Amino acid sequence: MDEVTVRQSTPLDAEAIHALMRPFVSQHLLLSRTEAEIIELTRHGFVAMVGPRCIGFAAIEVYSPKLAELQCLAVHPEAQRLGLGRKLVGHCIERARTLGVMEILAISSSEDFLKSCGFDYSLPDQKKALFCQLRPRNFDDN
Repeated sequence: MDEVTVRQSTPLDAEAIHALMRPFVSQHLLLSRTEAEIIELTRHGFVAMVGPRCIGFAAIEVYSPKLAELQCLAVHPEAQRLGLGRKLVGHCIERARTLGVMEILAISSSEDFLKSCGFDYSLPDQKKALFCQLRPRNFDDN
């Protein structure tokens, strides 16, 4: 693989991010996002690039000074298992730290990977996340 650079994403990256996410959405590994939603996520997001090609993306959505959520972590299959996902998550964690966010949550089926990045099922003071689903998740590609 050619040299990979990770940088702050911009709204101009939205189309490439959307294309990167599409296969993950069709496999029900990521929720579908509109291009407008992706543009909003670029504010606190990072892309991994090989030349002009987007091969990875991750972002945080900041809900309050207490909480942000890691969202849309996607790495092209050809670039997986090279540490790129970990690098993207690290950038997101550092962004949250810079913004003074207290906690980051991640909802994912990749629990072993996220645990290796420092996430766990409960915080040191034993808080646990509980969910009540109010409507079905949208897996349709927008």
